Amino acid sequence: MLEEGLNMFEGFEQVRIETEGASINAVRGGDGPPLLLLHGSPQTLLMWHLIAPKLAEEFTVVATDLRGYGDSSKPASDADHAPYSKRAMAEDQIEVMSQLGFERFALCGHDRGGRVGYRMALDHSGVVTKLAVLDIVPTWEAFSRADMVFGLSYWHWFFLAQPYDLPERLLAAEPEKALFRGGSEAIAPEAMGEYVRALRNPETIHATCEDYRAAATIDYEHDAEDREAGRRISCPVLALWGRKGFLEGHYDTLDVWRGWADQVEGRAIDSGHYIPEEAPEETLSEIRAFFGEGDPR
Repeated sequence: MLEEGLNMFEGFEQVRIETEGASINAVRGGDGPPLLLLHGSPQTLLMWHLIAPKLAEEFTVVATDLRGYGDSSKPASDADHAPYSKRAMAEDQIEVMSQLGFERFALCGHDRGGRVGYRMALDHSGVVTKLAVLDIVPTWEAFSRADMVFGLSYWHWFFLAQPYDLPERLLAAEPEKALFRGGSEAIAPEAMGEYVRALRNPETIHATCEDYRAAATIDYEHDAEDREAGRRISCPVLALWGRKGFLEGHYDTLDVWRGWADQVEGRAIDSGHYIPEEAPEETLSEIRAFFGEGDPR
């Protein structure tokens, strides 16, 4: 991460954690119960810059670049896209937190980070103490309920999942113009500059496509297996979504999540998709209240 990007996280240190499957770029700050922040696509850990320093007043905050994104490594993929499954990404993050001294922790994930978070909560129920998911429903739900409106709104899900290397070639010139959605005008120029820097790396473009190829195949299959087996998320879940985004009016979002988890609360935030950057104070208030109830250590 560029030094000016780290300056957006006052009081944080930058660390690099070598996991079994990837080299993960991260920042750490604060003191208190551990809280892991996972970004969405097409962003990096910098998306938390308006929230993380304030959370660090109460928590030990760790924010990472997911494998394939930002300054984390971009492992080679395979025909099944398993290296970019949310299961593999979740295992990276468990190793990161373990090496930092945390075997159990709370987790807040936006977009793809939320998908890594709920997969982790399903696969490793003793690890995630509380889970906040921002502006998503589970992958299985999204694909299973897909209609024309979904296809037109989430066209990038189907475009990025096309076989190598069609989307990679079409994205190569200016990937940020294709991948950022409504509300991106609220993103700070310093943060957007970092997102663009990372995205214009051909390895990041390929990894992003692999992430979405995994979503349409192995991630969907993992969700379907859990549905069939009756596995549920046992920890408390907070679901937040943008009132100006797709979920509002298209899903009963809390009802959808209650089909996957035993304890669910949440509401719409007055923003579009990029909730922590469009409505940082409202988002901070919600997640601080949710994670502040009890100590996950």
